[in-house]
Amino acid sequence: MKPEKATFAAGCFWGVESAFRQVAGVIDTQVGYTGGRTADPTYQEVCTDATGHAEAIEITFDPAKVSYEKLLDLFWRMHDPTQVNRQGPDVGTQYRSAIFYHSPEQKAAAAASKVALDKSGKYKKPVATQILPAAPFYRAEEYHQRYFEKNGGPACHLF
Repeated sequence: MKPEKATFAAGCFWGVESAFRQVAGVIDTQVGYTGGRTADPTYQEVCTDATGHAEAIEITFDPAKVSYEKLLDLFWRMHDPTQVNRQGPDVGTQYRSAIFYHSPEQKAAAAASKVALDKSGKYKKPVATQILPAAPFYRAEEYHQRYFEKNGGPACHLF
């Protein structure tokens, strides 16, 4: 099978990347910015909350080894999808919860999983995660890539 892409925003991208890199079938990851209106933004620009971009992770995965639905399941478990424009102490639209789909099949799977999570009763508030078409993905500066692998630190996104 041909590798596929998945793009998720679940707060600070360092922990999200660290968590997904542990998944068998994930070929590669990169962190960056997507979903906004500024071309080729810098981290400093994204932090102003004026670009419209979310901190996100782009995953290349082997669908013969890990399904998109499994990646969605992990995405839902590694953050609080009911928070609007924040995750924990991080506040701003760059920390929003979002799924950026790459195909009609991904869109349908994301929507179905969001409905199922809402109906599950796990959260008292509704799931606020946006489901949007994949937009240009701008790779973050190199020091953000595999941050915890290079620098250590606590895994802030657990599943």
